[in-house]
Amino acid sequence: MNDLDVLKVFCAADGSHGNPLGVVRNGRTCPDDASRAELATRLGFSETVFVDDPERGVVDIWTPPGQRMAFAGHPLVGTAWLLDVEELVVPAGEVWARNDGEFSWITARAEWAGGRRLVQYADPAQVDELPAPPPGEGWLYAWAWEDEAAGRVRARGFPRRPGLDEDEATGAAAVALTAELGRALNITQGAGSQILTAPGPGGVVELGGRVRFAPAGSYGDAQWRPYGDPYAD
Repeated sequence: MNDLDVLKVFCAADGSHGNPLGVVRNGRTCPDDASRAELATRLGFSETVFVDDPERGVVDIWTPPGQRMAFAGHPLVGTAWLLDVEELVVPAGEVWARNDGEFSWITARAEWAGGRRLVQYADPAQVDELPAPPPGEGWLYAWAWEDEAAGRVRARGFPRRPGLDEDEATGAAAVALTAELGRALNITQGAGSQILTAPGPGGVVELGGRVRFAPAGSYGDAQWRPYGDPYAD
């Protein structure tokens, strides 16, 4: 597919790490739910975005094994950067976007980021020692303070769903944690991805991170494409 861009969202300062994201710029190439579910599953990224109207910023987010999402953080941060737009439209609502030269930012409402259990651990070492995934059911966001005064957090995200043991960087969970704590955060998640947040008025949270194109021929670690090479056919 020559209209598929593969990005890394929430990269570290040197451009490493980040959560892989597929963006299909021309959503008409996958015109129905069945084709979008099939491609999202075949790609194997935690989310794939289909752009239905690039001028108005209308996008459709899918996750394996074939589920549409009303809101997701890293797909919208990445797509806003790719399309260079000031607004994106998803089922949850309108998402404002901006780019400050280093970081791409979106706004989200705290209630859009539900469905994840936030569990605080005593220190970052306990978070690092968790197996992937930990025992139990449901979406788990494990976090601990690295430096509470500075707002620095160590986190890992576990969707506990088939094909995805651990999410490298989770914007929605970062939004939920920011809303719960009521303060700006600098989150290191997964292998070394960086997520920035800042709470705003009325339950709005700003979510930001670095976005880069994935190197040619590279689509993240094997765990991010468990269904095989998306370009194999």
